[in-house]
Amino acid sequence: MAEAAQAPVRSHKVAFLGLGVMGYPMAGHLVKAGHQVTVYNRTGAKAEKWAGEHKGKAAKTPALAAKDAEIVFACVGNDDDLRSVVYGDNGALAGMAKGSIFVDHTTASAEVAREIEAEGKKRGLGVLDAPVSGGQAGAVNGKLTIMVGGAEHTYKKAEGVMACYARAVTLLGPSGAGQLTKMVNQICIAGLVQGLAEGINFAMRAGLDAKKVVDVISKGAAQSWQMENRATTMVDDKFDFGFAVDWMRKDLGICIAEAKRNGALLPVASLVDQFYAHVQQRGGGRWDTSSLIHLLRHV
Repeated sequence: MAEAAQAPVRSHKVAFLGLGVMGYPMAGHLVKAGHQVTVYNRTGAKAEKWAGEHKGKAAKTPALAAKDAEIVFACVGNDDDLRSVVYGDNGALAGMAKGSIFVDHTTASAEVAREIEAEGKKRGLGVLDAPVSGGQAGAVNGKLTIMVGGAEHTYKKAEGVMACYARAVTLLGPSGAGQLTKMVNQICIAGLVQGLAEGINFAMRAGLDAKKVVDVISKGAAQSWQMENRATTMVDDKFDFGFAVDWMRKDLGICIAEAKRNGALLPVASLVDQFYAHVQQRGGGRWDTSSLIHLLRHV
């Protein structure tokens, strides 16, 4: 496991594919750490904007971005988006040299992680699935938690570079292990946010000062990251920041599909997924995940 405070690593030539709310600042941290960065984004204007801000380079295709890169990072939307930047004549794998490494920060399925790892192995490439946790704030502040699956020797080559935007980088096992760990993360969060929503709503309906209640119980066994970072805005009925409901439903869909394969029971996560579907029906697809409380306060 690498900590963000580790000693600096040598400068690498790297590529970053996908400049969304997470990828844009993550790629910026690579430049700040002294790496030579070429970016690709589906909307080319955004890649050019990033290159202007960070004095990096923008490429017109994933293959061109990956050309000569020692490590190619990706952070896109889902399995299909990932395949679109990996495969084909313009895909990253087509531009990567033997011995280079592909690191995927997308929250995707374990199945696609293993698929890409197998294809990479045929080409003499290292592949890591490395989903992240910490949200947009974690990406901006360089404090993400990275869960990694793949071969240990590949991990050791990329570990220090990933640490530029992370508070912790941990190898969990072979290909797919990173994605499976991220699924555990999302399953746990779903139940926590629903419990927090129910507790705050209960406090308010009981006539208590909900913010004062949260301040007290956050110092005891009920404490959680969600409570510390989302409770106040939940009381204020504000959901215009953070991890969007649409993204959480995508992630929970991956969890539920994997559970069907491995036989795990997800009664709470499956129920919360349906609650999020109701939030979407209310027009809250881009609200952050703490908006579960909206269903309880506005029946």
